Amino acid sequence: MSNQRLHKLIAQAGVASLRKAEVMISEGRVKVNGQVITALGTMVDPSDDISVDGVSIYGQKTFVYYLLNKPKNVLSTASDDRGRQTVLDFVPNDVRLFPVGRLDKDTLGAIILTNDGQFANLMMHPKYEVEKTYEAIIVGTLTKSMHEKITQGIKLEDGMTRPATINFTQFQKDKGTTIVSITIHEGRNRIVRRMFEALNVQLLKLTRTHIGFLGLDNLPVGHARVIKPFEIKKLKALVK
Repeated sequence: MSNQRLHKLIAQAGVASLRKAEVMISEGRVKVNGQVITALGTMVDPSDDISVDGVSIYGQKTFVYYLLNKPKNVLSTASDDRGRQTVLDFVPNDVRLFPVGRLDKDTLGAIILTNDGQFANLMMHPKYEVEKTYEAIIVGTLTKSMHEKITQGIKLEDGMTRPATINFTQFQKDKGTTIVSITIHEGRNRIVRRMFEALNVQLLKLTRTHIGFLGLDNLPVGHARVIKPFEIKKLKALVK
């Protein structure tokens, strides 16, 4: 479906005239996928979550939420102009979904897909510091100094990391590797990878296992499941 001008979609939905729709936009009363839009002439997809004064222009909308165990080499985007696999290739396509945040191409694990723009923006907002837990397989072991730096903060090119929590480490003597479980409270790009790079630690595999309390459990790689209503309620409670 091709993009259309936002004020025209509002008018077509019978909410207001073209001129009044422009006024509503300029007054900051219109949201698209949970974000306030004030620029006149903005182009949007008609299937986007569009609301005026908090009410959908299409009436009551049914929201869906999926938890995907993202495989490696899959992009955390809604589409790709080079035809590469994206996270949307692993869920039903009867509803237009988008990912909540991102995992880099080489990282596996938990990512939420939804059509609820407001929920997505709250989950990604740095104000709420929704924790995320990763399992990292590294070469060698973590020294005491490395452990302290992770838990106290590491200086990166874009500033200090927030203190992270190391939940456990398990040394695999036969492989010369260590499994590290680490929980972070920020969403900067490739933050966990950059933390290990700053410590000169070779990272072999990185998997996000939890978003808040929501874990992969036995969900196979490349599979998605519907997030249960009580789980959505608990997730929303994290960002109130």
